Formats: sequence, structure tokens, C-alpha cells
Amino acid sequence: MDDAGARAGRVGGDGGAVTSLDPRAEASGAPEGWCAIVNPAAGGGRSGRRAPSALARLRERGLSIEARYTEGPRDAVELARRELERGVRRFLCIGGDGTTHEVLNGVLSSGPAETRRVTIAMLPLGTGNSFLRDFGVTSTEEASRRIERGRARAVDALRIVHGAGELFAFNLLGLGFAARAGALTNRRYKPLGAAGYVAAVVQSTLELATDAHPFSTDRAPRDGRPAILLSFSNSRATGGGMQMAPRAETDDGELDIIRIGPMSRGDFLGRFPSIFSGTHVDKDGVEQTRASSVNFELGGRTVDCMVDGEVLPLALERIEVIPRAFDVVA
Repeated sequence: MDDAGARAGRVGGDGGAVTSLDPRAEASGAPEGWCAIVNPAAGGGRSGRRAPSALARLRERGLSIEARYTEGPRDAVELARRELERGVRRFLCIGGDGTTHEVLNGVLSSGPAETRRVTIAMLPLGTGNSFLRDFGVTSTEEASRRIERGRARAVDALRIVHGAGELFAFNLLGLGFAARAGALTNRRYKPLGAAGYVAAVVQSTLELATDAHPFSTDRAPRDGRPAILLSFSNSRATGGGMQMAPRAETDDGELDIIRIGPMSRGDFLGRFPSIFSGTHVDKDGVEQTRASSVNFELGGRTVDCMVDGEVLPLALERIEVIPRAFDVVA
């Protein structure tokens, strides 16, 4: 199937290979039940306010759910790791993409994915809530319906190797402008939700810069050209509804690499609105390629990286795709 056909088959989240789960598992915390990991701070506190009623509705529909609440950064990593050791294989992430990112890291850092296969569901109560948009889910109500339906599909994960170890991602890794705008969003505009990223983009354009992040892939030799932005995407959306990589598929075993080359501030800002439709990739100065692995040649230099919406300083070494690493209810 070509790209257009594959995308059309996934509109509304009904395409792609799926498996059925029994959403009414009677376990009361046993491995067959769900462990909900709730980040009450996500979405400016919205997650904490709305999580109890959302959980109550799912329990009324017959789902067996135990809830665990985070109290600070990386709590979800440790909670997921602990629950995995207890035998839990179904995790309900309540918060934003950052919450799911932590849960995924708790799971995949605990051993090979094939021996600890997990299913992750998401109630998007955070700021960006980008990932579920690839499956046509844009509201907590629709996410709840998908969870009740209980259909899951296998998706890829990204293994990111850096100077201090490794981490895992499911959405994207962005460099250059993406990281700067992401950091500004988190620091100043996060309460505005997806609109905050737009505000950060406009402000960051005033200090538009190019950076060289030399890398090679399993399909192409070294590329050390300066760029405004580099994005290594597993899914299409970022920053809410921005279609950073409009042809990306979450289960194709590949990264979609988006490169925006040097251009003027006016040209960059004038083209920015096209990212919401994904047509920015058809404009001059924007390149898109694919790869299954990426090797960086940064000489141990630490750079700011936007990983699943969070900005982290990393001495990047390698990104590789882990095909069909976990299952997502969507």
C-alpha cells in the first residue's frame, strides 16, 4: 500500500492491524486489570481535577482499574517499573504525552519488550496531547470510547542512545528550532495549551538560528549541513495539531526525518501556518527522508533535544526504531 493509501486506512483510528482486549477483566489490581498512572499536574492541573470522574466512568463500564498518582518528575517511570514487576501489563496514562513518555520509559527500560509486552491506553488531559491524533483521537471523550472498545494496535518506539545512557520515545526527537520553541513553551506558555506552542514559535522566530548536528542514517551518508530544524518523527503530530511529519506511520519500522534548511525570518514565519496541514514539507527549503536508524557525530557535545514534548540536554549518539514495541489502545 502506498503512503496515501496507508494514511487513508487509518483515518478515525479504524485502520491498521488491531487486536481485541477484554475491557472487563475482573482483577482488582491483578495483572489482568489496568493500572492508571495519573499525573495530576498535567494540563495546568486539569488532569488532577478531571481524573477521578474519568476513572469513575470507566469503572462503571466494567473496567478493573487501580490508580497511582505521581508527585513529581520521573515518578511515572518508577511507578510503571514497580507495577510491571508486580505483573501489570496494562497501563492507563492520564495526563499528557510527557506522562506516557515516562510510563513507556519505565516499561522498556526494565527489559526486552518481547518478554514484557505491555498495552498502553491514554486519557489526554495534558497540554499537547499529540500522539493520539494519529489515530483520530482529539478528546478525552473519544479516548474513553476507544478504551471501552478495547482494541489495541502495535506501534513502534524509538531507542535514543546518549552519553549518559539511553531513553525511549514514541512521538519524536527534535533539534534546533523545535527544541528552543519547546523549551520556551514549557517555561512560559504551557498554560495556554497548543496555542502556547504557536506563541513560542512566533517569539523564537525573532532569534532564528541555524545549527549543525551532523548525522548519518542506514540509508544515507553523513549530513553536516546547518539547519533551522531537524525532526526525527515516529508519528505525525507534535505541539497539539501541528503535522510535523505528515507521512509518518507509527508501525512502519521507520523514522520520518524532516529538515528545514536556512531561510529568512519572514519566509519561515510565512510558511509556519502550513505545518497544521502538513503541506510545509512540499515547500522549498524543507526536506523529508526516512531511515530505521540514525548515528550522530556530535563529538560528545550536549545539545537540547525535544523528546515527546519535553526538552532534555543530551549528548546524542544514536536513534533506532524498535518495531512494534508495545500496544496502544486507539
